Amino acid sequence: MRTPGRHRAERASALVQECLAEAIARQVKDPRVGFVTVTGVTVSPDITHASIRVSVMGSEEEKERALDGLNSAKGFLRSHLAGALKLRVTPELHFSLDRGLEHAQRIDRLLDGLTGDRDP
Repeated sequence: MRTPGRHRAERASALVQECLAEAIARQVKDPRVGFVTVTGVTVSPDITHASIRVSVMGSEEEKERALDGLNSAKGFLRSHLAGALKLRVTPELHFSLDRGLEHAQRIDRLLDGLTGDRDP
């Protein structure tokens, strides 16, 4: 059963994801923030915190630099959210790398290796 607070947090998550994805792509000028994709956002039930999962193309060093750039732009992004979403509370932003795509690619490589070892 859905509670009103949970539904509100889910709607807020979707709005935050859409707004941040647009702002990161078009307005963040930090060169460290290159190929960043916002893959998911989870907003706390009281909407005071938002966990943002991002996927970054590149090496481990480039991924860490992109996270540093996003953390450096937190204030700007939070201000952008406050103006765009008109929420009573603007959530604190917490960025983390989403390793789901990397994990899926690794599994594909392992499976390809297994099928390549078999005789037809």
